[in-house]
Amino acid sequence: MNPSRRLADCLFVALIALSLIRTAPAQTPAPGAEPPKEAQKESTPVPPEKPVATHHEITLGGKVLKYTATAGNLIIRDEDDKPYGSMFYVAYTLDGAEPGTRPVSFLYNGGPGAATLWLHMGSFSPVRIVTDSPNPTAGPPFKLVPNEYSLLDKSDLVFIDAPLTGYSRAVGKATAKDFTGVDQDLHAFDRFIIRYLTVNQRWNSPKFLIGESYGTTRSAALADMLGNDGVQLNGVVLISSILNYAVGAPGLDNLYIFNLPSYAAAAWYYNKIPNKPADVAAWVQQAREFAAGPYAQALFAGDSLPAAQLDEVAKQVSHFTGLSADYVKEANLRISPVRFRKEVLRDDRKTLGRYDMRFEGVDVDAAGEMPGYDASDTGIAGAFVAAFEDYSERELKYESTDAYRPSANSIGQWDWKHKPLSGRGGSGGGRWPGPYVADDLADAIRKNPHLHVFSANGYFDLATPFFATEYDLDHMNLEPALRGNVEFGYYPSGHMIYLNVEALHKLRDDLAGFITRAEK
Repeated sequence: MNPSRRLADCLFVALIALSLIRTAPAQTPAPGAEPPKEAQKESTPVPPEKPVATHHEITLGGKVLKYTATAGNLIIRDEDDKPYGSMFYVAYTLDGAEPGTRPVSFLYNGGPGAATLWLHMGSFSPVRIVTDSPNPTAGPPFKLVPNEYSLLDKSDLVFIDAPLTGYSRAVGKATAKDFTGVDQDLHAFDRFIIRYLTVNQRWNSPKFLIGESYGTTRSAALADMLGNDGVQLNGVVLISSILNYAVGAPGLDNLYIFNLPSYAAAAWYYNKIPNKPADVAAWVQQAREFAAGPYAQALFAGDSLPAAQLDEVAKQVSHFTGLSADYVKEANLRISPVRFRKEVLRDDRKTLGRYDMRFEGVDVDAAGEMPGYDASDTGIAGAFVAAFEDYSERELKYESTDAYRPSANSIGQWDWKHKPLSGRGGSGGGRWPGPYVADDLADAIRKNPHLHVFSANGYFDLATPFFATEYDLDHMNLEPALRGNVEFGYYPSGHMIYLNVEALHKLRDDLAGFITRAEK
């Protein structure tokens, strides 16, 4: 994913600079006078809902499945019942199935401000792009193949582009501000899903949310919002989660603690540890125990940490990360993600990807402190964009005079304030704005004790490290009887788990079982 689209997925949110702009004093218009022309908003025409259906077939598990692909838009309305958004989607529905009992899953990427071509072209739809991951993908021409790991045999699939991305647009009197915010985005998705259920007579279908990255932020809060609007979900799938943006603030050490097991996974992958264990999961568990124990205690001690203990902890950090003990001490035991990506392969003049540390990059300056780019983004972005553009026109027969927007580039204008329905949690404060949505998810589970959650995590993901996700989901204050509602899966891949085909295979099987259990 392009950093401009997905920057918000990192565990430490970049500070949004405040510009002080001098303006002329506001003039109060006389009673009955028309507002100034510059204040008048021209109405954007509301497009008709014109779905385009095409018919296909795929073989899954030795069985031929016939299905319909529907590409189209749905109009969502504001609180005054006025159209304010047109949201684009592609739905895959199994032919001959009973809509009232057939599961339906809603899938979306994150950003915020990212279209859903990544999940659409890479994960569970009936088609999948072939990449050279973890190497940069060659081409074009790129290769699109039938996806033997599709979830279509278990659920109908609806891929949704967030407002202002893809072919989704503001309409009527709406502007970007009506969508570029945590709660604004939630309301748009809530209204889209309710409208889809109504138009397609799917209210009685088992229902699932499948979000990736910021899409997990959305899902956690959306589960509660939909529940309060009468939409009872069966399950929520969180792929590469970020549920708390108040991480990494100055003076707090949780960022370093959460990242260390991911560093250990990368060190294991690159053979940077002596006597490398055969099992990455066992190795990562050792790193978890060290990070939550001696390492956390040492960071908590701060400047009062005795020199002998500092030396010992630095050696252990070195052991798990592959960095030298001297480097660890020079960094005061606190290794930032960008420094780790630059340092661990410095002797080879290479850097690691952020979304997927299996990707290697080469900087013009091997002596620098930060990678010049994210190889796990640049290595696949062109392939995914080209694949969707070609597929939507050639196979889905969808035509539009608008350009497809892989990104809304809305991160700078994003309103990070969040007001949870439970009255708890909410936004981070002070210099580190951002939502905390684990409480929303917990609230949804308490209200609907049949709601199941599956958390999918890549060992080599440094954008949303798995240890942080575990912490957030383990701190929802659920009653013992409800804690079993939350399941975890781990995969030898990065942020986009499906880039590793073996990991995609396992993830697909895990989710197929999850859907079967949750729909009962």
